[in-house]
Amino acid sequence: MDSGSRYARSLSRRGFLHVGTCTALGLSLGDFFRMKARADQKHYESVEGKAKSVIHIFLPGGMAHQESFDPKPLAPPEYRGPLGAINSNVEGIQFGELWKNTAQVADKLVVVRSMTHGEAAHERGTHNMFTGYRPSPALQYPSFGSVISHEFGSKNSLPPYVCIPGQPNEFAGSGYLSSAYGPFSLGADPAGGSFKVQDLALPGGITEGRFNRRRSILDGIDNHFKALEKSDALTAMDTFYQDAYKLISSPQARDAFALDKEADKLKDEYGRNEAGMRLLMARRLVESGVRFVSVTYGGWDHHDNIQGAMGGQVPNFDKAYARLINDLSERGLLDSTLVMVTSEFGRTPKINATAGRDHWPKVFSVLLAGGGLKKGMVYGSSDALGAEPENDPMTVENLATTVYHQLGINSDKELMAPGARPIEIVDGGNVITDIVA
Repeated sequence: MDSGSRYARSLSRRGFLHVGTCTALGLSLGDFFRMKARADQKHYESVEGKAKSVIHIFLPGGMAHQESFDPKPLAPPEYRGPLGAINSNVEGIQFGELWKNTAQVADKLVVVRSMTHGEAAHERGTHNMFTGYRPSPALQYPSFGSVISHEFGSKNSLPPYVCIPGQPNEFAGSGYLSSAYGPFSLGADPAGGSFKVQDLALPGGITEGRFNRRRSILDGIDNHFKALEKSDALTAMDTFYQDAYKLISSPQARDAFALDKEADKLKDEYGRNEAGMRLLMARRLVESGVRFVSVTYGGWDHHDNIQGAMGGQVPNFDKAYARLINDLSERGLLDSTLVMVTSEFGRTPKINATAGRDHWPKVFSVLLAGGGLKKGMVYGSSDALGAEPENDPMTVENLATTVYHQLGINSDKELMAPGARPIEIVDGGNVITDIVA
């Protein structure tokens, strides 16, 4: 084990500055900056495109396209399902009847109705939608957020990649890239009554003076280790400590996570619930300079009673999502923020024996908005029963390549996997120019 690895495992040393606890899957602030300082590669070669940031809203479980963004009002009842369709504010675009608010921002959206892949298992479908790659037993691919973090780094002393409320799954991590490019997790739900982001405030009893003394002690320990081990690895840790201290002590950085500074009226418009507060936090973070925000909401694995299940999930999200799109637009941020709503797959064309729908990856829907994309359009279509793409199938690779293109990242670029093996950011995707403004 090298000295850097021994250092990373030395909890007693890290304890001098660690002012919060790690969440189950995400990195604490301390871990983020520590690993950032010792990353193997720092290739900031990409040039920012029209999109400066991304909000990826993931609806886990596999949301039914028929009850959301691709209703089939003319199909037989067993395919149409129990819910009707409503008109949007764009002629010819209909949504499921529960999506009343989203229907009123359709003029700002790209509705993709031809998303397709072949993975019917939750884990494999989720991997596709977080990485742009099919799962491989030989290699763990990095998530969109980690690639963006690798290519551009941080801005305004903020982590470039943040997960709300926490890292949702193993595929949202850094894969074969350094852990430096993993997400910073809030560690708490913004909808909580006493919401407080881990690591951004000193714990009780730790004053600013005491914290500064800890920094001095830590400097002394660093010098001692360097003298003993004569290793360059420890020198790189200086960046970690400086960055962590700046973020903890910076009013601007703390302000980015201060949801309590939002007006009560706006909170009401988003909704004072998980959907509303998570999306409001996402807007606040991209406004402050976070490059990629991953938001997870709800549970959409509706094998039974899809009418009741959707009725319990959609209204809060519908309200919050529409307000997010309008909020970004009102602040002049929509053109520079790409908002993406995905799920791991869709649901079966036919209602099953328990009034639900089962897993169906052959065709499903995705919503895109902002980031230099066109507005008020549908891309692709499913067939009359919602079973397969009828035209313009959207592959995982094409979606990923288009998102990266809007950010200014060349998806053909090769990153180095373990063993000095070059791997393209996306393997074989094309930019879907039909949706690019």
